[in-house]
Amino acid sequence: MQKSKTSISSRSAGTPLTGWMRLYTDACLLRSLVDLSPSTSYEAIERLDSVIIICGIASGRLDVILSTIKHIQQSYCSLGSYRPRPDDNHLSGFDIPHPQMHTYKSEVFISSDIPSLLSFQTKLSKFPFVIRGYARNWPALQEHPWRSAEYLRSISGPGRVVPVEIGADYRAKDWSQKLMKWDEFLSYLDLGEQPQQPSQNEVIYLAQHNLSLQFPQLLGDVIVPDYVYASLDAPEYSQYSPPGNDEQLVINMWLGPKGTLSPAHTVLQIVGQKTVWLAPPKISASMYAYATNEELHNPAANALEPAMSNTTSVDVFDANLDRFPAFWSDVVPEASAIVLASGDLLYIPPGWWHAMRSEETSFSVSMWF
Repeated sequence: MQKSKTSISSRSAGTPLTGWMRLYTDACLLRSLVDLSPSTSYEAIERLDSVIIICGIASGRLDVILSTIKHIQQSYCSLGSYRPRPDDNHLSGFDIPHPQMHTYKSEVFISSDIPSLLSFQTKLSKFPFVIRGYARNWPALQEHPWRSAEYLRSISGPGRVVPVEIGADYRAKDWSQKLMKWDEFLSYLDLGEQPQQPSQNEVIYLAQHNLSLQFPQLLGDVIVPDYVYASLDAPEYSQYSPPGNDEQLVINMWLGPKGTLSPAHTVLQIVGQKTVWLAPPKISASMYAYATNEELHNPAANALEPAMSNTTSVDVFDANLDRFPAFWSDVVPEASAIVLASGDLLYIPPGWWHAMRSEETSFSVSMWF
């Protein structure tokens, strides 16, 4: 469970690190083309995907990498296609439950209509709110359904790999990360056109990853809300600054099975239902955040900037009263929660603590601005 992101670092094209990334990119491209054959085609695709995952746009060759992957797939692999089905338009949310937890006082405010940009700027931007069905008519919920395993495979083609987390909660000691074949990852999930999956011993989660860098077609399936371009007054959370890229916008995607826990701000729920817990910045002193001298082996610990430690040791979905008394006395009375369904938009102001739990196979988009 984490605070809303406070800043996104950017690296200019002239930094030494970017230079090394470009050198690494060129070396991987050259090796993939020189060694290319039917027997090495999947290895070459995986190598180029790794460049996108590691370097992103800093590679300076994103278009070249994507076109090279497509060329290899067309030349050496069997490509599938996608045809929309009448039952692909599946929207949950007609029977949305209340949050099943005891660590909040009220439910997040639900707007009865779509607020104007002016209303958002002057009234609504200080507190979280939800717009039910905001994305209901997006391609991601209509003609290009993200709940369709067949569609998700068709936009990637064969041989692709993605970064995944192993474990339901990244604060756990046995949590880890690895690269995994996209096709294999999809087979773990309860999605359309494939049999319902049996329960797995380990939870596999694609979290906080800009999947659209690898699969650009996904960006055409969503519509960036006007709210992210609003010029807002400085929030009470004084350490906030917008993302440092040219657009001042970072888009990430989150895809995983039931039971995954994550931090995630604007959140757009595309597939499935997800419970969200929220609390304002003023209660930060009672959130039992990880510090530099506490469990440094844990990836949630902040060893570089202790003042910016933004992950709590409290499981807000099942908090222990005896272990975290200040959380119960100070935080719970200020906390709110809600269950998001397919097509819902949630706005989270900067600095707000938040936690999320997937109630079924879930695909979300977060936009940090």
